Amino acid sequence: MPNGRDIVDVVAGEPGPKSDITLFREERSQFDPQQRFKGDKAYVGEALITTPIKKLRNQELTTEEKEQNKAFSAKRIFVEHRIRSLKIFRLVQERFRLNPQKYEQVVLTICGIVRWRIRALILP
Repeated sequence: MPNGRDIVDVVAGEPGPKSDITLFREERSQFDPQQRFKGDKAYVGEALITTPIKKLRNQELTTEEKEQNKAFSAKRIFVEHRIRSLKIFRLVQERFRLNPQKYEQVVLTICGIVRWRIRALILP
């Protein structure tokens, strides 16, 4: 959401390593085909996702390209802050030692706690 005021979509993940772009391609059918996204450099090459300009090997970015990346980052910083607020719970960094079938439930519970903390979740 604009200004990172809510968590819109959560993919709890699967066991083992899997890249962000692969997860996006698997879940893409859930979104409108005309929907555009902003992503980091992990999503370079995906047509629906706008990404920062990546420097070529042995070359530097021009001043204009650096300014474009800076403007792009200013719009995405809210998303990065929301990701950080989820990582505080250290669920992603460390091995999950509970029942693997409970992983998604734990992730969604943490997202609910974060939404409550940022006042995006209104409880009756």
